[in-house]
Amino acid sequence: MTDEVRILATGLGFPEGPVAMADGSVILTEIRNRRCARITADGKVSVFSDNGGGPNGLAVGPDGALYCTNNGGSRYVEGKSMGQGPHPDYKGGSIQRIDRKSGEARLLYAECDGHRLSAPNDLVFDTTGGFYFTDLGKRYARHRDHGGVYYARPDGSKITCLVYPFLSPNGCGLSPDGKVLYVADTASARLYAFDIEAPGVLARTTADFAHTGRVVGGAPAGPAGFDSLAVLANGNICVATLTTGKITEFSPGGNIVREVKMPDTYPTNICFGGPDMRTAYVTLSDKGNLGVLQWPTPGLKLNYN
Repeated sequence: MTDEVRILATGLGFPEGPVAMADGSVILTEIRNRRCARITADGKVSVFSDNGGGPNGLAVGPDGALYCTNNGGSRYVEGKSMGQGPHPDYKGGSIQRIDRKSGEARLLYAECDGHRLSAPNDLVFDTTGGFYFTDLGKRYARHRDHGGVYYARPDGSKITCLVYPFLSPNGCGLSPDGKVLYVADTASARLYAFDIEAPGVLARTTADFAHTGRVVGGAPAGPAGFDSLAVLANGNICVATLTTGKITEFSPGGNIVREVKMPDTYPTNICFGGPDMRTAYVTLSDKGNLGVLQWPTPGLKLNYN
C-alpha cells in the first residue's frame, strides 16, 4: 500500500505531532528545527510557532489553543535522522500553551512534585478538559532518564504523576468511551492499556514494582519500536512502528487487523481528518516528509478539535 501514500510536504526537520485542522491544513512539530509548522492543503509550509526546545506532540485544548509536549531539544548529527541524546542547551522538558493566532508559546509546566520533566512526548485531552501526557525520558550515551505518564489541567493549576517509572512511554490516546488510556512503549515495542477510574485516576495495582498497564499487543517481528498512535472510531488503535516502517492497527483485544507499509523507515505519528475522518496524515520522519492516504475506516474525532 505504499503507492497509496501521497507526499504532501517535504524538507521538514524530523516532523511529529500532526494535528488535522478544520480548514484542511495540518499543524505539526519539527523537533530538529525546534519549531512548529503549518502545512496547507496544497503543501505549502510556514512557521506556526518558534517555540524552541524540542517540540514533540501537539493537541488542541478546550480553549482552542494548541498544547505542546516539548522534550527540551535533541542533538542531531550528520548522517542520522534520529536525535542523538539531549541538545547542548537542554535544561529539561516542558508543557507549552501555543496561541492559535500569534503562535506565541507560554510555559505551562516544567516539573511535577518538585521533579523536573525530562522529555514530554505526546498528549491527549479528555472530555473534562484535562490531558494525559507521556514523558519518554531523555536518552544519553550510557544511561537514560525514567519515563512516566502524567495528567494535568490546561490552566496550569494541577499536574499529577500517574505512572513512574515507565521504560519509554511514547504515543498515547483514549478509547472512544474515554475509559481506557492507551500508551505505546518505544523500546519494548509494546502497546499498553490503562483502565481509567476517574479523570486523571488510573486503576491501581497491588504490586509496588509494576505499573497497572496490561499488554494489548506488540510488534509482530523485530527489530522494531513503537512511536505515536491514534485511535479509530471503531476502537482500534493505529501505532506508528519504527524500523519496520509500518502503521500497525490493533484491535482492543490485541489482534493485528492490518499493517500498512509506509515509504519511510521512521513513520512516527498518525492523525485523522477530512469530512469523513478517513484522511490519514503520517509524519515520515527519516526523510522529513508528511504523507497522506485514505484509511479503510474513520479515525476517532478528538475532543476540542
